[in-house]
Amino acid sequence: MIYETKTALVLRKDLAAWQMANVSAFLAGGLAGTHAHLLGEPYRDAGGRAYTALIREPMFVYGATLEELQRTHQRTLSRELVPAIYIEPMFTTTNDVDNRAAVAAAPVDAMNFVGIGVHGPRKTIDKVVNGLKFLA
Repeated sequence: MIYETKTALVLRKDLAAWQMANVSAFLAGGLAGTHAHLLGEPYRDAGGRAYTALIREPMFVYGATLEELQRTHQRTLSRELVPAIYIEPMFTTTNDVDNRAAVAAAPVDAMNFVGIGVHGPRKTIDKVVNGLKFLA
């Protein structure tokens, strides 16, 4: 099934595996919280037990350098998309208040991105991630 929308996570390629998993979870959660239509219906197993809904469409995960992440950020903003972001100083915080303070203190033109999540029209997202390769 091809959706009219697309979701992309762009992760810095030099992260440790636990960092990639952590950043992906934060970004996906942020996007799902902002774009409620991303969530499908709850699940039930054969015994009738309930399980939470999952994101209804694939998320495409790309690897990038810091420079490519900064370019991706600029592309999202130029297309008036609101990205989910995770910057390196957030690895040293332990709560949402400190995470927001770290972002507020970051220079807008030199953010040290480790991940960006973006959701929008499929063709627009394709332009945002143009030139990036899937994370291997």
